[in-house]
Amino acid sequence: MMPAKPTIIAATGFGSASAQAAAKLARVSLLKSASTVSLWTLASRVTGLVRESLLAAFFGASAMTDAFNVAFRIPNLFRRLFAEGAFSQAFVPVLAASKAQHGDAATKRVVDKVATVLAWALLLTCVAGVLASPWMVWAMASGMQKDPRGYDAAVVMTRFMFPYIGFMSLVALSSGILNTYKRFAVPAATPVLLNLSTIAAAWGLAPWLGQQGVEPIYAMAVGVMVGGTLQLAVQIPALRSIGMLPRFGFGLAALRAAWADPATRDIARLMAPALLGVSVAQISLLINTQIASHLPAGSVSWLSYADRLMEFPTAMLGVALGVVLMPQLAAARASGDTQDYSASLDWGLRIVVLLAVPCAVALLVFAQPLVAVLFQYKAFTAFDVAQTARALQGWGVGLVGIVAIKVLAPGYYANQDIKTPVRIAIAVLIITQLLNLALVPLFQHAALSLSIGLGAVVNALWLLAGLRKRGSYRPSPGWGRFLLQVVVSAALLCGYLLWAAQAVDWLHMAGQHLLRVGLVAATVTGGAVLYLLAVSLLGLKLRQFLRR
Repeated sequence: MMPAKPTIIAATGFGSASAQAAAKLARVSLLKSASTVSLWTLASRVTGLVRESLLAAFFGASAMTDAFNVAFRIPNLFRRLFAEGAFSQAFVPVLAASKAQHGDAATKRVVDKVATVLAWALLLTCVAGVLASPWMVWAMASGMQKDPRGYDAAVVMTRFMFPYIGFMSLVALSSGILNTYKRFAVPAATPVLLNLSTIAAAWGLAPWLGQQGVEPIYAMAVGVMVGGTLQLAVQIPALRSIGMLPRFGFGLAALRAAWADPATRDIARLMAPALLGVSVAQISLLINTQIASHLPAGSVSWLSYADRLMEFPTAMLGVALGVVLMPQLAAARASGDTQDYSASLDWGLRIVVLLAVPCAVALLVFAQPLVAVLFQYKAFTAFDVAQTARALQGWGVGLVGIVAIKVLAPGYYANQDIKTPVRIAIAVLIITQLLNLALVPLFQHAALSLSIGLGAVVNALWLLAGLRKRGSYRPSPGWGRFLLQVVVSAALLCGYLLWAAQAVDWLHMAGQHLLRVGLVAATVTGGAVLYLLAVSLLGLKLRQFLRR
């Protein structure tokens, strides 16, 4: 007779202690994994901010920085579209199900087949992308044609960097495998290598190119390609250690055999709606970049710098939780454990609310000091600070929604339901562009981040309502009190940061770099302590909460 599942035992009242212990261990494991991803993501975002600070200091917000940002955004668009988007959403649930139901040997065969098809697809995509670079730059930012020098530079850098999508798609394949086997550290750490290589390029190669009469901004494109190579290289030992290093088949017979495999067909079937869903988000980004290219010079860069700051909490919270929760949810679905499925979603959402709300408050009321201390050096002026801060505040409005989507969407993907998030995303795209029509004449480039932020809030609420309606997510007791604790604590934080923003003349401390960095660090640390102390005094036991 097969033993009952822990959830069934707990429901009947027998063996409840062991079931609760198992659930506690699962939560602690999730917390540990999320912490690992968050720490590496923190390192990635810190080095990313250093990279952006150097870019701002050396190149400012000009037609040439717009050219690099557009050129880098094109392979990044395809990376998010195929690698980290549709492919990951389809690949991880199928791989997790294969591992849970058929074991490692069958899973390795799936990996080899998928890797073969992916390699062929990437080869064709990279060749087509290099040839079509002028068209893609025009489609992304036709307004750059008003400065032919910047437009031509964008085309050159797009051609040079487009193969980056090949590296990152293979990194996504590796990350999906490692995350399924709960090896989260290496995939989380690899983005640091991209940042370090571009920092080295900005610091060492750019001045040398300038001395040779070559446009210095091209150094950043070299740094991107070196970073992509390094990111892929560090995956190999990690995959070999778990016996999952893919074997690629490069002949046509191997391709036909790989395509005929049922698991490969399942991934392709799931990728079709996922591709549409991710395309919607990227279409929104494409439209916004196109609009920004027709606004005053520097608008694309102001949005890019603000986006870098917004991605700091988004990656620290949303991406880390999404990466950890996806295999957990897929495994719970494969084993039919609906209780663990709902509990994992509930835990993730509470973490989002607890940590994303104070981050949103900081972006809204402390935007200018943050931008000034990170970017106001050399070529980046006080005017650039003000314009970037306006865009950052737009992101702040929708930060909670942006982070929550990273937790809610895997609730659908793990059930291999990608069509529902796609339908929601299409509706939100329409809403976002209607907001652009209304807001861009009033707020210029800042309206573009604001419209996406508002659309993200609508998207998150829609996803949440769908999960509750189908019964996949049942909120645990105590949400009302928890929200009150967070709101009151966030209000105290808001007052403190408003005072700090006015108490110091942040813009006119540009020559006192270390003092300004120290003041911002002390202010942010003080705000974090104040917020956490407030929620604790209001009755939230943080350690128990994080491990629940």
